[in-house]
Amino acid sequence: MTGGRLFTVERQTIAPIPEDERHGTSRGLVAIWFGMNMTPLAVVTGATATTVLGLSLGWAIVAVLVGNMLGGIGMALHAAQGPRLGVPQMLQARGQFGAYGAAVIVLVALVMFVGYFSSNLVVAAGSVHQIAPGMDEVGTLLLCTAISLVVSVFGHDLVRRITAWSSYVVGALVLVAFVRLLSGGALGAVVHEGRFSASGFLGMLAIGVVWQLTYAPYVSDYSRYMPRDTGARGAFWGSYSGCVASSALLMVLGAAVGLASHGADTMSGLDELLGPLIGFVVLFGFALAATAGNSVNAYCSSLCALTLGETFRRGWVPGVRARLATTAVLHLVGLWIAVEAQSGFATAYFSFLSILLYVLIPWSAVNLVDYYLVRRGDYDVDAFFRADGGGYGRWNAGALLVFALGALLQIPFMMTNVYTGPIATALGGVDVAWLVGLAVSCVLYHQLARRRPALVRLQPTTAAETEVVS
Repeated sequence: MTGGRLFTVERQTIAPIPEDERHGTSRGLVAIWFGMNMTPLAVVTGATATTVLGLSLGWAIVAVLVGNMLGGIGMALHAAQGPRLGVPQMLQARGQFGAYGAAVIVLVALVMFVGYFSSNLVVAAGSVHQIAPGMDEVGTLLLCTAISLVVSVFGHDLVRRITAWSSYVVGALVLVAFVRLLSGGALGAVVHEGRFSASGFLGMLAIGVVWQLTYAPYVSDYSRYMPRDTGARGAFWGSYSGCVASSALLMVLGAAVGLASHGADTMSGLDELLGPLIGFVVLFGFALAATAGNSVNAYCSSLCALTLGETFRRGWVPGVRARLATTAVLHLVGLWIAVEAQSGFATAYFSFLSILLYVLIPWSAVNLVDYYLVRRGDYDVDAFFRADGGGYGRWNAGALLVFALGALLQIPFMMTNVYTGPIATALGGVDVAWLVGLAVSCVLYHQLARRRPALVRLQPTTAAETEVVS
């Protein structure tokens, strides 16, 4: 990839990527998704295993690995769709839910992306404040936002490359942190603390699964540039290996820090355990990585916003100026939420995001069943942009019904900061809502497509098959 391409403003928005602009490799996807998780947020999330859920380090590691490996399969199956269809992930939802029906899913994803953008800003600013207490917090947030905005303006290629660079830098710093923890003796003194509990183990496993599925709404935004005929397998394994390896690595680090710091604030505990010099370098690297990785959230949220706008202004093809204006507005919204992070509104908003994750699980189930088992990758992409939705219509009643049922049936099983369902309480706090939503939605949609194909607007298809991802 040439420097000229990196610093050329991307011309494509939500339209299918032309064949002559296709590029990218599996190795490139490994780098971007490895870098995407190199943030303090992943470390803080991993600390939950030992601080909140009370697991021993050994059981925390097992839960983290199993959860991320399972969730990564669903995430990577979405990534493999990008090369074949060549459009952003959320626009593909029109093939299952109809032109207007997909807008509901797109809106949920947009709110979630902006929320994660704000969360990363807050955590990045916290890392900076830990090593430089005298820095103005609002000024730090402004600086982090400005860096993300500049990267997002150039678009796809620069976002990918900056995130890949951060993966090498922070990956090295994480290894230094592990060596320091092991050699310093702090970890050895507490390695046997904590215990196994079914609720704690399954709770951390669920966190790993849902963490990976969080990326499902936008993984193919980065694989859509890959060659159509040869890219699906590389998109699957590149996304899977990069995302699972980095998230598991940083969550394990967080679990270790949480145990060794005896429940103190995770990032301040990491700083203290590493010592002044190493702590400064590692936390500064994390802050930079969070800022760089945030451009991924910002870029994908702009594609969602453009998809939403095009839904209600049919025939309009968003151009570069529309993407740039949307990107700027979304950065301002995310910055405002981050600045208000101490208010009750922001706390409620971030808690609301955890519920949105459950809402997206039935979307993922419908999408994967429809793509791999029902239509076998055979979609009329041009119909996604027609005013009447083409063969997919404006509303797909069957898919929307499955989506609603999949979301509602999770409520009794939910375990969140703002709500705990009665069945979750009866199970001792074990969170299986994601499993219920995924399984029920998969079975219902598959049966509906077989027995009542008119309800899911199945059209005559060719013999096209999806590429084998193995």
